[in-house]
Amino acid sequence: MRIETHGQQIEVTAALRDYVESKLARLQRHYDQPFDVRTQLRLDKPNHCAEATVNIAGRTMHADASAVDMYAAIDLLADKLDRLLLKHKEKVVDRRTTGEGLGRISDIGA
Repeated sequence: MRIETHGQQIEVTAALRDYVESKLARLQRHYDQPFDVRTQLRLDKPNHCAEATVNIAGRTMHADASAVDMYAAIDLLADKLDRLLLKHKEKVVDRRTTGEGLGRISDIGA
């Protein structure tokens, strides 16, 4: 997993970068394939905002979170991304087991 962290109207310090990487590291447990996460941290007074875009196998997912503190915003963002990836993984697994991804033979013959 590759994580890029950028700041808008805020300087991304080493501590912030490490915190983002440690929080988003748990996303790897959902997928074995490598994927990219692009994170942007910004300041919208009085709130701090964190946004992330995840690219997985041709699929792009986006989440954002805001809080009074940047660390709290990163925590909320990590939770949202975790739920998004889990939901996407369940959809992919359901399609495989039910066979929706394959053409239905009974519909073709009718």
